[in-house]
Amino acid sequence: MRAATAASTAPATTVARFSDPPALRSSPLSDTGLSDYGQLRAALGDPVLDPELLERALTHRSYAYENGGLPTNERLEFLGDSVLGVVVTETLYTTHPDLSEGRLAKLRAAVVNARALAEVGRTIGLGEHVKLGRGEETTGGRNKASILSDTVEAVIGAVHLSGGIEVSAQVVHRLFDPLIEAASALGAGLDWKTSLQELAAEHSLGVPEYVIADEGPDHMKTFTAQVRVAETLYGNGVGRSKKEAEQAAAETAYGDIATRLGIADPLEEAAEHAAEDV
Repeated sequence: MRAATAASTAPATTVARFSDPPALRSSPLSDTGLSDYGQLRAALGDPVLDPELLERALTHRSYAYENGGLPTNERLEFLGDSVLGVVVTETLYTTHPDLSEGRLAKLRAAVVNARALAEVGRTIGLGEHVKLGRGEETTGGRNKASILSDTVEAVIGAVHLSGGIEVSAQVVHRLFDPLIEAASALGAGLDWKTSLQELAAEHSLGVPEYVIADEGPDHMKTFTAQVRVAETLYGNGVGRSKKEAEQAAAETAYGDIATRLGIADPLEEAAEHAAEDV
């Protein structure tokens, strides 16, 4: 369904279609001082998007704290995380009918992790629009993976509240389909531990060694993993099992080492190709 159809079912008092100049002029932008974020909205595909929700999606807690306790983007991030997960999971489920649950979960983890989300944020120039406090601003917050990934989810949440699941799904597909294709091309048995081991062997870096810590009661333990490669510790993978935490740490280590060695990361390459289509 096209975004215009979704707009017809949304409350007229809160939804503005930014690609429509009359709607933009009739919105409260001039009264509230909100920015229209034209380049960002274009990168998202000009979806139905309420201006106040977009403004909130871009408001990091550091900025909110320094400006009298404004609403932050954390609730929108919570919503966007779920929307992103549903759309990506459904896409993988329908496009890979022969894969087991475990293999689908590995593909999904390769797409909806902080590093991949941050790369998507960079390709659409999200960092320059985030509203940060002075501390984050001076320490490079606009390029921090944690801030960018959280803000990507918050923006998806804002789109979802503005236009519904059909509009938010269009945005997710626009931003993440190239990553899904790249992850799928790596193989149905995507395994970051194996990939890291092969990378380390190829470049004579030794055998990766995992350092595991856990906390919480036996029935609800949380595991944290780091991996040592060539005397350097990488990653801070977290999971409900040792294997899940190790996979997360291995993925981060693979990306960091590949960058240092000048080797193309297939997921980052896909994000860059997606930017070319924006």
